[in-house]
Amino acid sequence: MISDYASLTLERVTAHREVDQIWDSCLRVIQQHIPEQSFKTWFEPIRPLKIYGKVLTIQVPSQFFYEWLEDNYVNLLRKALDYAIGRDGLLEYSIIVDTGNEKHQPLTMNVSTVKSPKYSKPDNFATDPRMGSNNNNVKDQDSMNLDTYLNPNYSFDNFIEGDCNRLARSAGFAVAQRPGLTSFNPLMMYGGVGLGKTHLVQAIGNYIMNHFDNKLVLYVSSEKFTNQFINSIKNNTLQNFTDFYMKVDVLAIDDVQFLSGKEKTQDTFFHIFNHLHQLGKQIIMTSDRPPRELEGLQDRLLSRFKWGLTADLQTPDFETRIAIIQKKIQAEGIQIDYDVIEYVAHSVNSNVRELEGVIVSLMAQASLTRREIDVELAKNTLKNIVMNEDKEVTIDTIQEIVADYFKVTIADLKSKSRKKEVVYPRQLAMFLAKEYTDLPLKSIGYHFGGRDHSTVIHSIQSVNLLMGETPDVEETLQKLRSYFK
Repeated sequence: MISDYASLTLERVTAHREVDQIWDSCLRVIQQHIPEQSFKTWFEPIRPLKIYGKVLTIQVPSQFFYEWLEDNYVNLLRKALDYAIGRDGLLEYSIIVDTGNEKHQPLTMNVSTVKSPKYSKPDNFATDPRMGSNNNNVKDQDSMNLDTYLNPNYSFDNFIEGDCNRLARSAGFAVAQRPGLTSFNPLMMYGGVGLGKTHLVQAIGNYIMNHFDNKLVLYVSSEKFTNQFINSIKNNTLQNFTDFYMKVDVLAIDDVQFLSGKEKTQDTFFHIFNHLHQLGKQIIMTSDRPPRELEGLQDRLLSRFKWGLTADLQTPDFETRIAIIQKKIQAEGIQIDYDVIEYVAHSVNSNVRELEGVIVSLMAQASLTRREIDVELAKNTLKNIVMNEDKEVTIDTIQEIVADYFKVTIADLKSKSRKKEVVYPRQLAMFLAKEYTDLPLKSIGYHFGGRDHSTVIHSIQSVNLLMGETPDVEETLQKLRSYFK
């Protein structure tokens, strides 16, 4: 019995010593590449927990801490893992979400790093097959390196479908199932920033890679394509560059609008496009606008962009925003009350990226301040994001200013009261909300006690009528507007 206990203790001590040694090796690499203060701030607080096979688990103090590392130091961590464990080493985070107390242990959750060796950029670019055989002439190691490999986290399963993107999603899935064999070749998807174009194009690529072992899928941004082209000319490897692109089975090129004005790059892309299309290879492209609005691109290219299907991704509607938030918090392994989800969905209607950013900010705020995620925290988080980044007027700001100006409470503006001293400020606040925000009428009504869009329309019409009848109304509006500057 004692022998078994001693053996188990020795095994634990050995394992602990091993993980400490591995993390010390990582830290030596990291310390060589960043300033001392950055090292003390972001790496000294980390504690190595365990090494299981090739997976190193490290503990970080909060969700915010984890996100900062992933956003700013993931390449350095990859380099350190390569040195300490090898190219097949993986990193796992144990995030402290509750520090606990004398009675309760700290609460943690484990999250795998977003990057994996399979999809990270190779350290030794000289052995990259995209470099061709004439590697001795390559002076810029990044000349043929992709902007990013396909991110395995992008899939059709976690892409939220709604009326705003149904055509693009359906066409994308059809292409993924039968690459090069549908009439959707090329598939051009366009839409504003943060609406899911990159997610969808990478979901297509990931599906093909997972279901067609013999197909070479290549995802690249148009900017990286241009840089590769320029470097191939500079390094006398243009033929290698062109040959490689002509061998791919699926070419996904992001943000083709950035090819604008680059005539030589367009010439090369034109020949690659023609070659792939004639061989029945799949071409997928994204843009921030439809082909007819793309400027600075050759007519022969634009005409080919229209050969297949052009599908747009629009701003998500309220129901889709709700689904996006629910999917995001489910993926993060947290729970948020529905009233908070509804508040965020009504308040942020610009794009998916901003919506997910608000959820991440909420989690960071909750982690740093040790607070529950409630509507009040959501209000403060949204206010800070808008004030610090967009400099826009929010509906909460409008309600605060109007309530203060008329000496009523925000609760009065949201109440069912029909008293004149409440109805008039409420109507002005709704009028200003329509003027200063991009929120739909339904969402404006939600922020005023859950009223429907017809009530908002009536309020706006009432204010317009009053302005025509009473000069004081316009004067009051001007005073209120002055507080937003």
